[in-house]
Amino acid sequence: AGSLMTTKHSQPQSTFAKGLTSTSTNTPYFKAAESTEIPSYVTKCPSNGLCSRLPPDCMTCNTNYSCVYGKPATFDCKVKPHVHCVDENNHEQENFTINMTCQFCWQLATTDYVCTNSTNCMTVSCPRQRYNATCTVRDHIHCLGNRVFPKMLYCNWTGGYKWSTALALSITLGGFGADRFYLGQWREGLGKLFSFGGLGIWTLIDVLLIGVGYVGPADGSLYI
Repeated sequence: AGSLMTTKHSQPQSTFAKGLTSTSTNTPYFKAAESTEIPSYVTKCPSNGLCSRLPPDCMTCNTNYSCVYGKPATFDCKVKPHVHCVDENNHEQENFTINMTCQFCWQLATTDYVCTNSTNCMTVSCPRQRYNATCTVRDHIHCLGNRVFPKMLYCNWTGGYKWSTALALSITLGGFGADRFYLGQWREGLGKLFSFGGLGIWTLIDVLLIGVGYVGPADGSLYI
């Protein structure tokens, strides 16, 4: 696990050269490349910020091979060229340490990474549906393994339908199918309308089903 430390991002010389972009506007063209060009990763690195808060692309770290899973771990790191950062006393430094918990990125708390959302799965179903998400660790979080990883998540998107509105329509105008029309269920709404709410029986059943959240929007989203 320790060999998978993701804060080590060394690049081959050929790839590094291709990633260089010119940022100078007033320096003569014939000067040395290192004085007029900087690596592309520098745009991700805040200037004069805390070294411990730098994104992993801005530093190179040595993996602590004695890392014990679930325990605090310390990694020796060094900023990449053209990156400037400071310590807690506002002193510029190049070598520093990163303190983190020895764990893989996919084991982080949900607040430490951002995942893609899906609107193609049903949130109101039994059992509750899941979807394949792609998650990316936040820049200031350090972990072992790949910083971009797949994960199965519960469907949790919303189409903007309010549970309170649906329930109010079901109680007051449920006999005319207003609740079903509101939720986008047109066929059920027409059925209730022409049957007078199933002579009241269908209306009472829908009040209970919407009240407990069993009946939801037709698009499969969650109530808000």
